[in-house]
Amino acid sequence: MGIGFRELLIILAIALLIFGAKKLRTIGTDLGAAVKGFKKAMNDGENEETTKQITGDKQPDADFNTKESQKNETGSSKNA
Repeated sequence: MGIGFRELLIILAIALLIFGAKKLRTIGTDLGAAVKGFKKAMNDGENEETTKQITGDKQPDADFNTKESQKNETGSSKNA
């Protein structure tokens, strides 16, 4: 059970009587612009997240200068 074609026509006719044709046109235009803006914002958010993930992956997760490598560097300089 949903809204059928007949019910949709009745709702549209009532809205046309209440608001008028000119007002319905501006409401439709504003609603379309709002939906378009919402979709654009969603896509921009997804693009920003993927950009952050890509740049985050290029950075190392751990410090590669461990204590053992630091000991080897200091030990070799003392021996020399």
